[in-house]
Amino acid sequence: MHAGTRRHTARLIPAALAAGLLLTACGTGAGSSTAAEPAAKVTVTPAAGGNAAKLGSPISVKADGGKLTAVDVKDDKGEKVPGHLTADGASWTSEGKVRPKTTYTVTTKAKSTGGKESEATSKFTTEQAEKVNKLTNTPGNGQTVGTGMPVSIKFDHKVAKSQRAEVEKALKVTSQPKVEGAWGWVRDWDGKDRIDWRPKDYWPSGTKVSVRGALGGIDSGGGRYFTRDYDFDFKIGADHKAVIDVPSHSMTLYENGKPVDTIKGSAGSPEAPTRGGIHTVRSKNAAETMDSATIGYGNQWMLDSKWVTHLTASGTFLHSAPWNQSIGVVNNSHGCFGMTTSDAKKAYDFLSIGSTVEVKGTSSTVKTDVGNGLEVWQESWQQWQQRSALK
Repeated sequence: MHAGTRRHTARLIPAALAAGLLLTACGTGAGSSTAAEPAAKVTVTPAAGGNAAKLGSPISVKADGGKLTAVDVKDDKGEKVPGHLTADGASWTSEGKVRPKTTYTVTTKAKSTGGKESEATSKFTTEQAEKVNKLTNTPGNGQTVGTGMPVSIKFDHKVAKSQRAEVEKALKVTSQPKVEGAWGWVRDWDGKDRIDWRPKDYWPSGTKVSVRGALGGIDSGGGRYFTRDYDFDFKIGADHKAVIDVPSHSMTLYENGKPVDTIKGSAGSPEAPTRGGIHTVRSKNAAETMDSATIGYGNQWMLDSKWVTHLTASGTFLHSAPWNQSIGVVNNSHGCFGMTTSDAKKAYDFLSIGSTVEVKGTSSTVKTDVGNGLEVWQESWQQWQQRSALK
C-alpha cells in the first residue's frame, strides 16, 4: 500500500502542473489578443511635414477601421477652426478652406471597431499666397443706419466670374427679426467689383444685423486669395425717409410713414433734371466745395455749401444753396436739390446714412446704375435677384 500510494501521488502531480500550465496559457492568449488589436487609421489632409500645403481646399480627417470620436483643429493664433463630424464618425471637414501662410494643429481621438482608443496630433503649414484680395464693408461695424441700407462689400481686386458663386456662398447675413434678402453683384462707380445684399423690402426699425464672411483661403481668381474671414454687425435706426416732388419744388420728410415736415427747394432744371427713383443716402458732409468739374461742367463754378447729403456717386446731392434766389420757385440746379442753409441742416440731421430719398415727377429718363452709390432700390426685387451668381 505504501508503494502504491507513492505511485498514486506521483500521478497527481503532473495533472496539477498540467492544469496550472493550461490556465497560464489561457491568460497569455487573452493578453496577446488585446495587444494585437489595431487602432483605427486616421488620415489628415493636408498631410503633416514636407512641402507647404497647397491652398484652395478644406481640412479633412478620415478614419478607417473605426470612427473619430473628437477632432480639434487650431491655427497658429490658437483660434479654433470650426468643422463638421459626420454622424457615423467616419470623417470631419472644416467649414472653410485653409488660409495662406498658416500653421494648423489637428488633434484627433478615435476608436477602432474592436474598441481600442487612440489619440494623435498632426501639424502642417500652408503656402504663401502670391497675391491677396481684401475688401471694404459698408456699413461699418457697430454703425446705426437707415431702413434702406444695403450690405455693401467692395473688393480691392477683381473677382473672377468663375469664382463669384463660391465667394457668395461664403457670405451670410442674419438678422433679428429675420428679414428676407439676396446678394447681387455690382460694378462700383470707381470700376471695382462689389457685392451688395439688400432686403426685399425696407428693414424694420430696430433690426439687428450680422454679416459673416468665411472667405479665408478662397481664391477670387487670378491667384488672388482672401487671407482671413470677415464679420461685422450693425443696427437699423429710426424710420426716416424723404420724398422730393419736383413739380412742386418741395421735399417732404416722413417718420414711421407719416409726414412730419415739408421743405421748399430747387431741383434740377429741364436741361439737367434730377435723377428719379429711390436713392439711398451714401454719405454726408457738413461743409463742402461744389466743383463743377467733378460732374462734367468744366470750370463753370466753385461754390461753398453746407449740410451736404450725398445720394449718387455721380453728384446728386441735397445741400444748401445760399446763392440761389429762386429756391421753392424754379427748378434751376444741375441735378441736385438745393435749399436754404437752415432747411439743408434740417434734412441733414433728419436723414441718416442708409435713409432713402425718392424723387417723383422728374423729366429725367436716365436709369441710375446700381453701382452709382448705394442704388439698390433702383431695381425691382425680381431684377435684383438676377444679379446673384447662385440664381
